[in-house]
Amino acid sequence: MVPFGGWTMPLSYPSGTLAEHRACRADAAVFDVSHLGTVRVSGPTAHGVLQSTLTNDLRRVQPGRTQYSQLLDAVDASVLDDVVIWWIGPERFDVMPNASNTARVVAALDGHDVTATRAVVAVQGPRARERLARLWADAAVVARHHVVELAWEGVPCTVAGTGYTGEDGVEIAVPIAAATGLWEALVAAGVTPAGLGARDTLRLEAGLPLFGHELGPGITPLQAGLGWSVGWDKGVFRGRAALEVERAAGVRRRLRGVVLDGRRPPRAGQVVRRHGHQVGVVTSGNFSPVLERGIALTLLDPGLAPDDAVEVDLGSGGPVPGQVVRLPFVPPPGR
Repeated sequence: MVPFGGWTMPLSYPSGTLAEHRACRADAAVFDVSHLGTVRVSGPTAHGVLQSTLTNDLRRVQPGRTQYSQLLDAVDASVLDDVVIWWIGPERFDVMPNASNTARVVAALDGHDVTATRAVVAVQGPRARERLARLWADAAVVARHHVVELAWEGVPCTVAGTGYTGEDGVEIAVPIAAATGLWEALVAAGVTPAGLGARDTLRLEAGLPLFGHELGPGITPLQAGLGWSVGWDKGVFRGRAALEVERAAGVRRRLRGVVLDGRRPPRAGQVVRRHGHQVGVVTSGNFSPVLERGIALTLLDPGLAPDDAVEVDLGSGGPVPGQVVRLPFVPPPGR
């Protein structure tokens, strides 16, 4: 158990991080992600508040769907948090921020923090729906990017076709009193418990950004390759003016993947060089259980492109050759 964003979270279970990672890629794993916040925004003004505060355009979706978005700094368009919106009813939105940023999102959206009323479990993997169907068939068929209110053994829950692993699956918000029972039922159905270690290696292989690494002070959505989540066709939103300036001028760095020669894991903060000159920095790095190579998310000079050769300074081990690649490192199923 380790401290994480004000919570005490499982780093791994007895099977270990590598086994948990592989279970999620090959079968099904369940993660306790209760540290994610839930900020409820409701009422007739809720839609307008989200539209004028967050980057994405809610007109792209409708009730019963989910949407990824960001909260930006009004001055420099840095990402203050990235969130997933669960649009549950016409005037009800549950916004899911990162653990350490819940209070910031509550203040920005004038919402209500209901995090303490529920747990959230994520069931992920190519057989996640099959195994979930053994105990809760209705939840197993909630489609990707959809959100539905359902009952498990008479307990009202919210089920969303979302996740943070690069695999198919769902996330379930369940009242705290029923959380242990749901978890134990999932494990009994053959779903492998997995901790923060596997969640991080899975999201890294999937090329998914993590706040405090690929997102945060000085890093904008355009630098992080998230321009697709900016609603340029809607009206004013927080940070739009600064983001438009950057879009017109061009980004000074860009999130890219680097695969190293060999198994040694790169780490955040290590320097990336090309022809002896620094061209970027590692934001997240680890050993990829699927590729069996060291991999890194990096912020690089925008001129670098896939297939370009680079070196990553691994400290006492010296520079290790690598190659810039397109993200994700491990494509999702069906891609």
